[in-house]
Amino acid sequence: MTEVSERAAPRRPGTANRSDVTAGLCFAFLAAICALALVPSMAPYDAMGANLTLGLSSPSESHWLGTDALGRDILSRVIVGARAALLGPLIVTLVSMTFGNALGLIAGCRGGWVDSVIMRWVDLMLALPGLLVAVVVIGALGGGYWVAVAVLGVLLVPFDARVIRGAALEQMPRPYVEAARTLGVPWWRLTLFHVWPNVSAVTVANTFLVFAMALVSLSGLSFLGFGADAGQPDWGLMIAENRTNLFENPASVVAPGCLLILTATCVNLLGDWVYQRLSERGLSR
Repeated sequence: MTEVSERAAPRRPGTANRSDVTAGLCFAFLAAICALALVPSMAPYDAMGANLTLGLSSPSESHWLGTDALGRDILSRVIVGARAALLGPLIVTLVSMTFGNALGLIAGCRGGWVDSVIMRWVDLMLALPGLLVAVVVIGALGGGYWVAVAVLGVLLVPFDARVIRGAALEQMPRPYVEAARTLGVPWWRLTLFHVWPNVSAVTVANTFLVFAMALVSLSGLSFLGFGADAGQPDWGLMIAENRTNLFENPASVVAPGCLLILTATCVNLLGDWVYQRLSERGLSR
């Protein structure tokens, strides 16, 4: 009773306002990044167009973030790179959420040998070093951005499954579950229409977290040469390509690096805010 009362206690107005303001800023930033991803034509120059006569240059009136060693406009590459930065993690998140939620709910609601089989596979997958496995598998398959997306999608399913299973197990002793079982409600209907709505807050928060993990992981793989193809406008790859030019043109590394950090941070903060709102709505019902 104490724990429930503490959760249900109203927050101080100042805390709520700060949380809402932070969420609003994060939403505005992510909306701007999504706009760049959806309308890459906003780039002032061709992101793939090289100008060897210009070469590496510092920020100027014509090139606000300067150019790289091949004379490619950094600002244009950052803008076009937003699409790869968001599209891949989005697909990874959808794959992980779909299969992870399904496996987690089945394991938590069915129990028994079904739960044991699923969780032994989850334990095995989580025991493996994820980044090392990704590098080995992607290297064996020949590399490429979409290969990296597929591998990460599979590797993140166990993470989702474990979290959702834990949330489902917390619901199983609840009176509404016992009542549904007494009435003879099939397990699949109990899982889909009764348990899942009550763990939706955890599902949504975990989805934001998985997206941030996928964003950082894909960029890291591109930095290591196992993600985006050479020359493609990708934030992680841009950091790798321009790290030797850090002192000549810091913006070539700082711009994509800051965007990666800010995007991942905003996704996490927005996920926490959504989780709080959904949890408060659930407690008020």
